[in-house]
Amino acid sequence: MTQADALALLPLAILGMAPVALMLVIAFYRNHAAAALIALGGLLLAFLSLPVASRLAPHAVAPLLIIDRYALFYMGLIIASSFFVTLLAYGYFRRQREQREEFYLLLLLATLGSAALAASSHFASFFLGLEILSISLVVMMAYLREREHSVEAGLKYLILAAASTSFLLFGMALVYAEVGTMELSGVARAAASGAPGPLLLAGLSLLIIGIGFKLALVPFHMWTPDVYQGAPVPATAFVATVSKGAVFALLLRTFSAIGVDRASPLMPIFSLIAIASMLAGNLLALRQNNVKRLLAYSSIAHLGYALVGFLAGGPLAAVAVTYYLVAYSVTILGAFGVVAVLSGEERDAEEIDNYRGLSGRHPWLAASFTAMLFSLAGIPLTAGFVGKFYLLAAGVRSDLWVLALTLVLGSAISLYYYLRVVVAISAAPTDVASPSASTPPCAAPALALSGGLALAALVLLLIWLGVYPAPLIHLIRQSMGAL
Repeated sequence: MTQADALALLPLAILGMAPVALMLVIAFYRNHAAAALIALGGLLLAFLSLPVASRLAPHAVAPLLIIDRYALFYMGLIIASSFFVTLLAYGYFRRQREQREEFYLLLLLATLGSAALAASSHFASFFLGLEILSISLVVMMAYLREREHSVEAGLKYLILAAASTSFLLFGMALVYAEVGTMELSGVARAAASGAPGPLLLAGLSLLIIGIGFKLALVPFHMWTPDVYQGAPVPATAFVATVSKGAVFALLLRTFSAIGVDRASPLMPIFSLIAIASMLAGNLLALRQNNVKRLLAYSSIAHLGYALVGFLAGGPLAAVAVTYYLVAYSVTILGAFGVVAVLSGEERDAEEIDNYRGLSGRHPWLAASFTAMLFSLAGIPLTAGFVGKFYLLAAGVRSDLWVLALTLVLGSAISLYYYLRVVVAISAAPTDVASPSASTPPCAAPALALSGGLALAALVLLLIWLGVYPAPLIHLIRQSMGAL
């Protein structure tokens, strides 16, 4: 390895050393605050090393990794999201009886796997990054062993992660049999050079199925509501943002190079998945009384929205998808952040009745949650509105009218279930003794400093990206030039 390779891999090297350092500290001294600080320090150092690596971009490390502006941008998004998850996890696990320190170790490993996915240029690095991420997530899901649903969530994710990995491996084998290379650029050239052969089409279809499981797109979404509900709130927030962002980054890089246009046989497959995800995700969320399940079905729809921009193609599409993923990450981290702050030792604040009257008991948390829900619904002056506007513009510019209209219809449907939660937040508190009160409202929490700072920063980002998105869009345009 050359000095240039080492500098280009510096963010990944720091993410690899941080869990080793944390493991050594845990072996000699168990302290929750120290473990959280080491995790935060490792993530901060990795983020600060991104400008150092960018001086060498684009730089290929063997045939496995490509460190370019695109990869570095998504690494920055992944690391920043993990940083916020760590801040929220500290206050959440401070109220739990489990050993807390290992959760940060798993979080760092999952972040390493996600960052490797964003920089992957070869099936081998793709698979290794995905497995580091998936195995860490299985344990994060089942981390609260005393909660029955947490163990169930981990088991379900383990089984379906193994199934999706089988599809991915079989797809990679078929693609390699057809094109004779495992480099993503070589696969893209073979697919774009002419009519793809049957083995290549079959392999790409199996890859789409495997990636569809990881992104929880319809019809591969079955695990999502149960896993979101059963997992600890920080683990759920991580899956909804970091994990899905990393997999979508790989999807965007790979299939943008192949070219999914109207003439491509992959276009109908992606279109059907996008339409089904937007409609099914929103319709299934309508009758949910559990906030975590509601956000799970909502996430299915939001990834369907992102596919609209992905299918649109062209420079605007890549910018639209990336901006939307940033806006979605900020919003969903804030939403799950409020859930984490309100959750107690015995159970999470996951029922809508838990939030009834929250505006009177804790106005700051009520305002934060309302802002996040408005952003998810696409209300103006929020990051979600700008993100959906860009996706819609990309779809209309490419004449994808069915997809664009489905996006508008899905957003209209989503207003109902988001406003259900907002109405509960603004309503008078339910009398716990009354027969109609199925679940008592959550008491005003003692807000941890880390959680308060994280929520404040996320709310400011939400409004800033909705009011003045130009700097981020300019940065994304520079980064997307590497595609």
